Amino acid sequence: MLAVLGVVLLILPGLVVDHDLAGGHLAAADRLKAVNNVRTTLLQAVGGAVVLFGAYATWRQLRVSQDGLNATREGNITDRFSRAVDQLGSDKLDVRIGGIYALWRIADHSVRDHEAVVSIMAAYLRTHLPWPPQEPGVPPADASINSVQPLETRAADAQTALTCLGVLRREPRPEWLNVSLTDLRRADCDGLWLHGANLDGACLEAASVFQVNLSKASLIAANLRHAEFGTSILHQVRCIEADLRGARLVKADLREADFSRADLREANLRKARANDAVFVGADLRMADLRGCDLSGADLRQAKLERALSSDLTIWPNGFDAQTAGVVVAADPGAEPDHLLPAAAITRQAPPLQSA
Repeated sequence: MLAVLGVVLLILPGLVVDHDLAGGHLAAADRLKAVNNVRTTLLQAVGGAVVLFGAYATWRQLRVSQDGLNATREGNITDRFSRAVDQLGSDKLDVRIGGIYALWRIADHSVRDHEAVVSIMAAYLRTHLPWPPQEPGVPPADASINSVQPLETRAADAQTALTCLGVLRREPRPEWLNVSLTDLRRADCDGLWLHGANLDGACLEAASVFQVNLSKASLIAANLRHAEFGTSILHQVRCIEADLRGARLVKADLREADFSRADLREANLRKARANDAVFVGADLRMADLRGCDLSGADLRQAKLERALSSDLTIWPNGFDAQTAGVVVAADPGAEPDHLLPAAAITRQAPPLQSA
């Protein structure tokens, strides 16, 4: 390198000047000045090349360092992931909860592990809270809901997993979430994102599902008795053959939802938006429909005897509410939002007349 640099700076400038003169002659002073000018230009070029090479070498070193840091980080995440999954199998409640929070934190910091954590949380709920119950000491399926403790009391780890799942679902990956056939009686789901969730056959009796995003979820044949769905989004949800007796859907978004053959007796749908919803064969007897927007709804073969309506209830075009047996009552006015919606999980469920 030193030899090449010497040739470039000592010999090459003279050759360049002689080539440009093409046989012409210059005074010695003028030729020396021209050679120095060429030498200066070449020196600047060499300096620029050295700077560029240094920058490239630095960039390569940074890349190597970054790759090393990424490898170390991935290794740490893998170790943390393995330890957290091992904690889920512990027989100690606090260790299991710690494992759930560890996985939650990993999902927040690792995009690659987000879907895996969501799938693990869903599997945890399905295996730890099967419906109907199978473990000894768990309230049986036919137990009165007023004798069942809130989920956060009887299974704090499962409530934590459910909350983790509902928060991570703000980023819809994977698109379809399977938590079907789970025992979520008196679960606290307030404010969670469960859109696209498969809750078929699950039991959410007396659960607090206040301000929850359940759009495009599937709740086929689910037990939703006495559940609190106030102001929740159930847009395009499928509640086919679901049991919604005594459920509260006050100011809920039920647009394009499918309640075919669902049992909605004594359900509260006041001020709900049920535009274009399907109630084919649904049982709406004694339901409160005051202020409910049912424009475009499909009410074929629906049972509406003793259902309440008001002058603010909007029926589909051509629907005769009086012939259907609907009772007109005074509108209750504005529906206040719940200040403490989670209190729904401890509220005593009133006996159903349709039991």
